[in-house]
Amino acid sequence: MPRRKPPIWGGRLQELGMLLPACILIALFLLLPFLSSFEIALTNQRLIPRPVPVRFVGLGNFQQILTDSAFWTALWNVTRFTVMVLPIQCGFALAIALLLNQKLPFRNFFRGLFFLPAITSMVVVCVIWSTLFQYPTGPFNQIVGFLSFGLVSPIDWLGDPTWAMPSIVLLSAWQAYGFQMIVYLAGLQNIPETLYEAAELDGANAWQRFWNVTMPSLRQTHIFVLIITTIQAFKLFTQVNILTQGGPRGTTDTLVHYMFTAGFVDQRLGLASAVAILLFLIVLVVSLVQRFVVRDRR
Repeated sequence: MPRRKPPIWGGRLQELGMLLPACILIALFLLLPFLSSFEIALTNQRLIPRPVPVRFVGLGNFQQILTDSAFWTALWNVTRFTVMVLPIQCGFALAIALLLNQKLPFRNFFRGLFFLPAITSMVVVCVIWSTLFQYPTGPFNQIVGFLSFGLVSPIDWLGDPTWAMPSIVLLSAWQAYGFQMIVYLAGLQNIPETLYEAAELDGANAWQRFWNVTMPSLRQTHIFVLIITTIQAFKLFTQVNILTQGGPRGTTDTLVHYMFTAGFVDQRLGLASAVAILLFLIVLVVSLVQRFVVRDRR
């Protein structure tokens, strides 16, 4: 009896039917607003149109942004934030993933526990950390005073231009490392155990197994984590808006906060759309450069 061929088109139609709701939502809430921002960026449209009529201004918004020192300050700040948060957040995530990949008692419980900050609202995290940062009697200042035997004066973590950005970096890395930890954990579980057994037979110690087996095997995971974390870092906004509002003296102002101020405080929707397009291009270029630098040359 001849075997019946599987219904290929029926399966494909079922797959398309399952994807269709997600595609419609993405098109409605992401793709169409993004495309419409190109049109708005070429006008002087305001959040509340009247009494100023909407008119075409060409590249005037882009010219104004690129000659605004506040934009370049925001770009420098978010670049500084990205450079600082990448090694801290990814390094901490890898360390915790290595720990949780061991055969520990209650391993699943600890995996959930360490992932908890990633599913906690950033607003709640900011409220908790604002208490820790409290000047001059907050817990962090108590620790600094204890460790220095009172020789170091209390630090205004969020009000001092020197400490404001490192404080935001520390808070952000703690809140978001859970996602990278899960990605690293999945990468570690895909490394064949035979590689470690072969390394042990060759006399490799724990550090040599980590450096010569684990790290090369996680190459693609490193690339994915690096690009995703960079994109997330360039979108820094919530913690800045809640804790510092871009201060002190603009040292924590970011591109998204600059865009928010232009669109919803100054009500210049055309200008804010132009900032959004520039931010997209900057993130796209940075991601492509990262992908080119860390590409597999074999």
